[in-house]
Amino acid sequence: MDLGLSGKRALVCASSKGLGLGCAEALAEAGVNLVMNARGVEALEASAQAIRDAYGVEVVTVAADVTTPEGQAKVIKAAEGVDILVNNAGGPPPGMWSDWDRDDFIAALDANMLAPIALIKALVPAMMERGWGRVVNITSQSVKAPIPVLGLSNSARAGLTGYVAGTSRQVASKGVTINNLLPGIHATDRAISLDQGVADQQGTSIEEAAKQRAATIPAGRYGTRQEFGATCAFLCSQHAGFIVGQNILLDGGAVNSTM
Repeated sequence: MDLGLSGKRALVCASSKGLGLGCAEALAEAGVNLVMNARGVEALEASAQAIRDAYGVEVVTVAADVTTPEGQAKVIKAAEGVDILVNNAGGPPPGMWSDWDRDDFIAALDANMLAPIALIKALVPAMMERGWGRVVNITSQSVKAPIPVLGLSNSARAGLTGYVAGTSRQVASKGVTINNLLPGIHATDRAISLDQGVADQQGTSIEEAAKQRAATIPAGRYGTRQEFGATCAFLCSQHAGFIVGQNILLDGGAVNSTM
């Protein structure tokens, strides 16, 4: 299927590895030139070069912490005029509801709600002027079904979801769509970290912890970054212009819900 994206330009945040990298790879395969952002220079440059070599697209790298005003300014300057924005940031650490204080919540909001909103506000107006644009926010399955130990993530990502629900319907008439992708468990560093936490808590191996979690997923396995990236690329495509303000689960059936 021709996604109609050849020659477009996209900013993909947190794209040196994991789900962000999967999105960058899928967009590059469709002919999209990239601005890739991550905090770690080495991993970012390695992933960017691999994409250049594999797909022959232009890739600009911006090593910056997009959760900070300074990092946002740096990324926004490099991404000026992009057609596509993929918002992504690692989730806050797990814990118990009684452990978190105000600073913990502010950090979670900065990373998983306020940073994406800042990029949307900075980059979407130009998309509206041109009459075409795509925004995809990587959130979490916890937006649909909260995960007790991820209360910080539940809270911040739900806030972004509420913002998108209203904003997406205000910009759709200008040819700009905003949607959210809600990943379940995927084979990424985040999954390894959470599996290690379970293993430490239960006094078992990380392999056993992963096996137990995979057994809770109807598909019987973790998702891959390639599957996730392909869905992101479709949402950015010429075929997805009538999909507005949606929360799309990629969770292998883990969230047991009728709607």
